[in-house]
Amino acid sequence: MPLLLDLEPLRSNLDYRRLYAGFTLSNVGSQLAVVAIGLQVYELTGSTASVGLVGLFALVPLVVMGLYGGSLVDHFDRRVVGLAAQSVAFVVSLLCALQAWLGNTEVWVLYVLVAAWNAAFAVSSPARTSIYPRILRRDQLPAANALSVFAMNASMTVGPLLAGVLVDVGGFRTAYTVDAVITTAALWGLARLRSLPPEPAETPDGAGDAAATGTASGAARRAPGIRSVLDGFAFLATRPNVRMTFLADIAAMVLAQPRVLFPAAGALIFGGGATTVGALSAAAAVGGIGAMFFSGRLGSVRRQGLAILVSIVGWGAAIAGLGAAMLMAGDVLTRGQALWAGLVAMALAGAADSVSAVFRTTILQSATPDHLRGRLQGVFIVVVAGGPRLGDVIGGFVAEHVGEGRTAVLGGVACVVAIVVLARVQPGFTRYDARHPTP
Repeated sequence: MPLLLDLEPLRSNLDYRRLYAGFTLSNVGSQLAVVAIGLQVYELTGSTASVGLVGLFALVPLVVMGLYGGSLVDHFDRRVVGLAAQSVAFVVSLLCALQAWLGNTEVWVLYVLVAAWNAAFAVSSPARTSIYPRILRRDQLPAANALSVFAMNASMTVGPLLAGVLVDVGGFRTAYTVDAVITTAALWGLARLRSLPPEPAETPDGAGDAAATGTASGAARRAPGIRSVLDGFAFLATRPNVRMTFLADIAAMVLAQPRVLFPAAGALIFGGGATTVGALSAAAAVGGIGAMFFSGRLGSVRRQGLAILVSIVGWGAAIAGLGAAMLMAGDVLTRGQALWAGLVAMALAGAADSVSAVFRTTILQSATPDHLRGRLQGVFIVVVAGGPRLGDVIGGFVAEHVGEGRTAVLGGVACVVAIVVLARVQPGFTRYDARHPTP
């Protein structure tokens, strides 16, 4: 196996190459907008709790549309569903730019736009992720997921840094306008894709056996709705390895999500304002890029469940390290020294999270039959995207009472404890074998 990032999916598959390029560019704009919205809310309110409420307004549409959107993906052409959802996201990006150009001072406007964008994302993401196992071989999925995580981390590096620069230089209207322009790239990637209707339940694609697919074989043909969504949960309830990928990520993102702490860190703790906020966000992405650059051998890892647990323990420890740096700023360490310590901690956290993301996605894709992938990817989006939003809400309100530094330390420790407990409750997850992907 190669040591460096495996580029085989990009070299061999034109459809994947177009999707990859389009969503990489679009994600830069999305990450730019996430940071800009947090900064604008903090500027309007001066409250970390108000920034945390951004997560609450994102969480509800993520949960609702993530679950229902996954059902849509399993019922309709995945290309069409993805295009429709991405078009809504583009319109929301335009509205974000418009409110900034009109000089909006009402924070509720931003909350509404956040809710609308996350509703669109909750549909487009499972559509896109469910496409990959259809256009790639199973043995290419770890490499493709490493490439996707690499691209996301690159976006999380460029996007926040670009947001800090654009907000400082041209204000929020410039930042949101750039986001709207970049978002068109994802539309291009999906538009060039061929039609991809879901496969019938009677034709497993190798991701599971007949027993595994039989849980919802008749239900796969139902119209999208609550019963179709419940079919996905019925499958998940009896598949402990797939379920553990969700539970482990919830522990990390809900208990130890540091993003909501960044505006206060830039304004009060480390100093530096928007530039520091962008740097802290980008540091995690830089760590992820480094990990993925040397990800060539991840495809040979067999005990992928154990790798997930170890990676998330590393995430929790790194977030606790960030909190320690915040607590020592201006006392044990100078602000500059504390900032560098915080940046290193976030880089380590990003590296750990990226490795975890590759294996969580690979297990989900490999151990789920095609006719259920949309619904399971919908649940995945609720966890992966909704978890951090819930973590924002919890972290914001905890920080109001105990301070930002203590919030990060307590969250990191709680994450590690939760992973140890999960490993003891479900020991079979540590023995998951990638050569025989059992859900």
